[in-house]
Amino acid sequence: MKQILFDEHQHWEAFKKKYGTRIRPIVIKEVEKFRDCGNIKNGFKLLVCEGCHHTHLVPFRCKGRFCTTCSVGESEEWSRLLTEEVLQVNHRHIIFTIDEGLRDIFLWHRELLKPLMDEAARLITDFFQKKAKVTPGIITGLHTFGSRINFNPHVHMMVTMGGITKKGEWKGYDFLPFTMLRKQWQTVVLKFIRRYLTKEEKKRIQSRLQKAFSRNGEGFYVYAPKQRGKIKEQLRYIGRYIRRPAIGMNRIEEYDGQFVTFKYIDKKDGKEKHEKVTVEEFISRLIRHIPDEQFKTIRYYGMYSRRSKKISKKLLTTWQKRVRKWVVKVRKVLRRQTWRERIIASGKKDPMICPHCGNYYEYMGEVCLEDGKLSVKIALSRDARIYMERMIDHITGCKQETKKRKEEKTRNRTYSPKETVRQLSLFDVS
Repeated sequence: MKQILFDEHQHWEAFKKKYGTRIRPIVIKEVEKFRDCGNIKNGFKLLVCEGCHHTHLVPFRCKGRFCTTCSVGESEEWSRLLTEEVLQVNHRHIIFTIDEGLRDIFLWHRELLKPLMDEAARLITDFFQKKAKVTPGIITGLHTFGSRINFNPHVHMMVTMGGITKKGEWKGYDFLPFTMLRKQWQTVVLKFIRRYLTKEEKKRIQSRLQKAFSRNGEGFYVYAPKQRGKIKEQLRYIGRYIRRPAIGMNRIEEYDGQFVTFKYIDKKDGKEKHEKVTVEEFISRLIRHIPDEQFKTIRYYGMYSRRSKKISKKLLTTWQKRVRKWVVKVRKVLRRQTWRERIIASGKKDPMICPHCGNYYEYMGEVCLEDGKLSVKIALSRDARIYMERMIDHITGCKQETKKRKEEKTRNRTYSPKETVRQLSLFDVS
């Protein structure tokens, strides 16, 4: 991806120059972060082998939303934590889509994306409360991309098959009437679009709304297959799917400097197909899926909402002890994996073991970028500080400048009488 955007052709710079202010500021910020991700010039941690004293520099990552490396790692870690945090019960993976003609409305008015998630969750919550008299746990994830990286906003939802009653008891419920949900979802979407837009904007898109209603006699497509297999595996799969990036690197097949070829699965016939687009078109499709600043693409509702989760778990734990039926798996300590733990879990070698002698690396300090300049932030020994200062000179190319400054300092120095005699004796050729 870095090669496509930042190689000698400088496609990203050309794209910025061409479209200028039409590009959202957050897009420029995220792409620039991605360019510098893993670059040692932005800081690093120093690891030193206990045995052979081999040094290893670990660069900092950008943790950006556009970064292909960071987003994959974050999605894996999020899905791992999710499987431990949610209730150990069956969940359904529900997908809410919209009419093709309405997609551009959400592209023009990105503020409608949050209500899209809220309304989908409200629809399911209301259904469970009316039919089963329970409040389910819901986690929603917004995807703005289709298989061809086109703008196609739709909501992925993970829903508990059952919920908590007003008495704090667990009650299972595994029935979803698709016919009714489709029509209700269509009505909800068309109504809230009209509700949020101004009169002038509604006039401009009225024909699109009418076509979306007339073309979908059965309502907008809603899909919720029953999950099979172990509960933990179901949750892990759904979690990874909800948090996945717009395009995986394994889908990009070729880049020749001007065109990008990628593969995708056509939803209409289920066959694998290939598409070749210009780099400009490829960039244009990709950056549409960078969310706005502070926009959350993952949201929690019902029993999983932030204000209800702790109370719901306490009520269910009390009920479980009484009926001796275990639904909630409570963990006192739930922490994120470290960089080392994630690498080992992925099947790779331990990065803290020296490949030369087999001893362990030891953390000795780190260099950070502050106000555009690299500086030693932490140094656990004098030698580590000297080494990191030398690395800063090497990285920034300041070595020759430092040498020149020292020479100038020596030339301009005022010597005492004894030092003057000593300096003159150095040049005595007699």
